[in-house]
Amino acid sequence: MERRKFLTGTSLGVAAGAGLLLAACGKKEEPAKKEAAAPATAAPAVAAGLPAIRWRLASSFPKALDTIYGAAEVFAAAVKDITGGKFEISVHAGGELMPAFGVVDGVQNGTVECAHTAPYYFFGKDETFAFDCAVPFGLNSRQQTAWMYEGNGMKLMREFYSNYNIVNFPMGNTGAQMGGWYRKEIKSLADIKGMKMRIGGFGGKVLAAIGGVPQNIPAGEIYPALEKGTIDATEWVGPYDDEKLGFYKVAPFYYYPGWWEGGPQLSLYVNSKAFEALPKEYQAAINAAASLAHSTMQARYDAKNPDALKRLVGGGAKLRPMPRAIMDAAFKASNEVYSDLSAKNANWKKVYEDWSAFRADQVLWFRVTEREFDNFMSAQKL
Repeated sequence: MERRKFLTGTSLGVAAGAGLLLAACGKKEEPAKKEAAAPATAAPAVAAGLPAIRWRLASSFPKALDTIYGAAEVFAAAVKDITGGKFEISVHAGGELMPAFGVVDGVQNGTVECAHTAPYYFFGKDETFAFDCAVPFGLNSRQQTAWMYEGNGMKLMREFYSNYNIVNFPMGNTGAQMGGWYRKEIKSLADIKGMKMRIGGFGGKVLAAIGGVPQNIPAGEIYPALEKGTIDATEWVGPYDDEKLGFYKVAPFYYYPGWWEGGPQLSLYVNSKAFEALPKEYQAAINAAASLAHSTMQARYDAKNPDALKRLVGGGAKLRPMPRAIMDAAFKASNEVYSDLSAKNANWKKVYEDWSAFRADQVLWFRVTEREFDNFMSAQKL
């Protein structure tokens, strides 16, 4: 179902949405009147009497990546729909208002009201950022969402982000990512030694621990670096986005899984002062719209990746499983890095203790029925 049809396809949907937002804000909805319902284009009752507000959102992604960049567009359109056009948020691609990796500073300083990004990009400020996205051998997408919404994830991350004048909202997940594109085949841990790889965020710390040389490069600069041999390998997301970026043309070996990104979450960052100044109804609109964008992003990836993978393989990509020896070494190195960080970084330790206990229970549960079902279905000829 199209987003606009979902949100505004019927007057009943509009009325129901307004009622939910009023309830979320602690306001009692007025009894329904008996006269004919207003047309679908009418502004929701929630927006009546509220001010017109214009915000800017800085994305860390280029427009060409319509699925990951598109989540911010889904969010902005939903906020506008919910508020009857009174609250508009313009979306700006990475580099348009500020550098792709400058959005934390931009939101923190109030240069823009909000941003959409992958929090692990900012592990250099504090490794704790990565928990709001992904760390090696961490949670899958469903487990990450569970930790954020039903565990202590949101509480802990909001406490952490208060140091940066940021209010965070989960806003997208790619699902488990691929392990990247390599100019040469990798068969053992020895092939990782000295390999220069573009790898986003926290995963680079573990790659370095097993002998690789991590590079942090924005999406638009990866292909030329790979083509020239400035880097030996790169990871991005998965088949749909990777196909757009054309990596298979210069690095044919395509490995899986991305052990550093089992379920990377994207986040909406909102300047805390700007958020607190909003009417409660608009705060509720942000929350609802971010949740819609959160589920929409992964649905799109799950729908688009299968065909893209077929095309990539048909075009010459050489699909390979990540060698187990590399996975084992990376897992061991990850635990060592986490232990070291717990001894050095109080922010990290506080979140890690809760996160790791949640991960243990989630893996135990998924081992029982989710894994067995998936394994059985994967073995069938469909």
